[in-house]
Amino acid sequence: MCFFFLQLSDIFVSFDETPQGAASLAQVHKAVLHDGRTVAVKVQHPKVQRQSSQDIVVMEVLVRAVHWLFPDFAFMWLLEEAKKNMPLELDFLNEGRNAEKVAAMLAHHRFLKVPQIHWDLSTKRILTMEFTEGGQVNDLDYMKKNGIDVNEISQNLGQMYSEMIFVQGFVHCDPHPGNVLVRKCPRSNRSQIILLDHGLYQVLDPSFRVDYSRLWLCLIRGDMPGVERFSRRLGAGDLFPLFACVLTARSWTSVNAGISCVPVTDTEIRTNAALYLPQISDLLNRIPRQMLLLLKTNDLLRGIETTLKTRAASSSFIHMSICCIRAVARYKRSKCSSQRKRLQITVSEWAGLMKLRLYALFLTLKGSVIGQWVSVLLGSAL
Repeated sequence: MCFFFLQLSDIFVSFDETPQGAASLAQVHKAVLHDGRTVAVKVQHPKVQRQSSQDIVVMEVLVRAVHWLFPDFAFMWLLEEAKKNMPLELDFLNEGRNAEKVAAMLAHHRFLKVPQIHWDLSTKRILTMEFTEGGQVNDLDYMKKNGIDVNEISQNLGQMYSEMIFVQGFVHCDPHPGNVLVRKCPRSNRSQIILLDHGLYQVLDPSFRVDYSRLWLCLIRGDMPGVERFSRRLGAGDLFPLFACVLTARSWTSVNAGISCVPVTDTEIRTNAALYLPQISDLLNRIPRQMLLLLKTNDLLRGIETTLKTRAASSSFIHMSICCIRAVARYKRSKCSSQRKRLQITVSEWAGLMKLRLYALFLTLKGSVIGQWVSVLLGSAL
């Protein structure tokens, strides 16, 4: 649709000139269409295209200067990622396509809401979408006031991202609290997650995704030969212990024990990464570029879990393990020509999933009133 010769009043009954939110690339305004629908209009800042090109040039000069002055610090990966991702983030039509793709991909998750795109009112620099209200996912007061269970939100968020990363290989890579809202659904009164800002996605190669799934299964179980094997396959080389610690934000002691078995401590959360900057820089230059945005995504999700005080909950490891098992089994079946072998893979997958679901049921019963009552009776009998 051509906007150049139209006034705001030709499209909107009202248009709030005070932005609902503003960032470096764009700002969002609330508006009402002539048919009564309320929309959010994301408008790119006028000079951001030219400014982004200049920023890339400045970044390249600085990265090369740092590498010349301090050879141990090689940050060319940062420049390469910026060059690749910036044009995609500035194309709002690409963002709209990503939003529709992830909405269809995760449509079976009733708790997820992705705002609908109004294509007839969108261009590369203007994105018009359904207006949705909610509180930020780190706003504990909002959730308490609206009767939203933080454990349910954390569990659903982890389930959703586990499926994106391990099963689908199409990952929303900017889940900071401003892009993840929560609310009670007006129709069902159930808790919902609203996922916004779909400009930055990572598409994962199947072989990478399966090795990554296998690595996480080993990390959860404390399978150290497996951790080394799949870390090396993902490019970490002899820095595999550091890679495991960076990936999990846990100490090497916790990784050895199995991260699902060891609670998170304050010391681990306040890791002194500055001591290992040269090694981290080397590691980031070694691993596949697909991993870089995943590390960022992991850190953002971990920050949300820390705020909600749900980090390292058993349910999160169960959902992650389920998705990893599904991903590995699907990949094995795709590479197998024997019908008998496919059946064996499916049976093995089913057994692994059943074991995890029974364990999840056990944890649910253990935390219920009935489970506590049974524990008290057993304790009294003993």
